[in-house]
Amino acid sequence: MKITVLTENTALRPDLLAEHGLSLYIETQTHRILFDAGQTDAFSKNAEKLGVDLKAVDFCVLSHGHYDHGGGLKRFLEINDHAPVYLSRHAFGEYFSSGKYIGLDPKLENHPRLIPVGDVLEIVPGMTLISCNDLLRPFSFGVFGQSVRKNGIHQDDAYLHEQYLLVEENGQKFCFSGCSHKGVLNILHWFRPDVFFGGFHFIRMDPEGRELAEAARKLQAFPTRYFTGHCTGAEQYAALKETLDHRLEYLHTGTVIEL
Repeated sequence: MKITVLTENTALRPDLLAEHGLSLYIETQTHRILFDAGQTDAFSKNAEKLGVDLKAVDFCVLSHGHYDHGGGLKRFLEINDHAPVYLSRHAFGEYFSSGKYIGLDPKLENHPRLIPVGDVLEIVPGMTLISCNDLLRPFSFGVFGQSVRKNGIHQDDAYLHEQYLLVEENGQKFCFSGCSHKGVLNILHWFRPDVFFGGFHFIRMDPEGRELAEAARKLQAFPTRYFTGHCTGAEQYAALKETLDHRLEYLHTGTVIEL
């Protein structure tokens, strides 16, 4: 498997664009996948510089309904004329962060290539989307000021619109998450992956606080290799690295990983 980071908060090279967002290009033995499309069209400009042909993508997955993961969807649909886009049936809700709208462009909701997904969908053998909306969350995790507006009333976001891509290849299980809003520890508890890609959403935790230290200890207990960035937070990553060492690596725009 080969993963190329098309968009992240930081970049490896000055000619690549960085933004608060996430986009990964995943090459398995059988398929080419776009996982999220960042905040703007930066992912497509970076793809050209990194030698990634977005026209050849077989399908796209949107991890959840926030602008920094789905803002580039319109551009992807323009570039690629055939790939379906799998997103949660809840993806076009009215999502806010501290009062600011952070949802998707509602003009895209009825696009014919957008495929709403329920709780579980096997896209092809060995590649499955799962929301885990019906599972218990044994590890508590806050919403950090994020809400969903229903019938004009704001309430804490339960992140029903978040889904995870599981890929099984060569005897290993790979889990791809956008921001892990339901709690990265819960996701690890549910799937027990060999390799995890995605944000931890620890950015609002005190880098020197007990909560982050406890999270690091619990992450260490899983036999998983982690690739993270985006909403994890740079200072928080540095604190986690002290505990997880070589099992934790940071993603930048332009990072290429072969596993």
